[in-house]
Amino acid sequence: MKIGILGAGNIGGTLGTKWTRAGHSVQFGVRDSNKSEVQKLVKALGAKASTSNIAHAIDFGEVVVFAIPGTSMDETITANAKALDGKIVVDTANKITAPVMNSLATFKARAPQAMVFRAFNTLGWENIENPMYGNIPADMFYCGPDGEPRHQVEDLIKDSGLRPIYLGGPEQAGLVDAVLSLWFTLAVKQKMGRNFAFKVLTR
Repeated sequence: MKIGILGAGNIGGTLGTKWTRAGHSVQFGVRDSNKSEVQKLVKALGAKASTSNIAHAIDFGEVVVFAIPGTSMDETITANAKALDGKIVVDTANKITAPVMNSLATFKARAPQAMVFRAFNTLGWENIENPMYGNIPADMFYCGPDGEPRHQVEDLIKDSGLRPIYLGGPEQAGLVDAVLSLWFTLAVKQKMGRNFAFKVLTR
């Protein structure tokens, strides 16, 4: 699969690393492709990785992953709205100080034909880098439209090493974000640190 990742920081870089190792082609869309950290990352990932500006990465990707700061989301969506229509989009960015942490309303208003999923926002990047606790993978809660695009996103979650847990359509984005609030409360307010994750257990 061809994946455009907007951002090459902790989340974007970690996901790009996992997905190139799984055989996907990744293009990082960044403001400065010559930045030393970006060049180092792309070189380390080899032929399956490349870098460009944000617009080119969106054009490149069958799936477009937003891994940029939450404060940049509305501006970036608006500037690239036409190119995003019809794309499978994954919103990983958290607007921590805003009343609503996700950007699904902006996608709906600016790029209504985009198929938008909320995922990879409920755990620290360290959990994505190493999702295994013993021999048990951490769970990744996500939501978005059902159908073939969902299966593609679910495969990408699996390829990152996490176990996908589907919570329903886009209307469940607030529930996904509530998992982040729980994780953040335990990590910071209850001083558990960042090295923990969630697991759904069934009999």
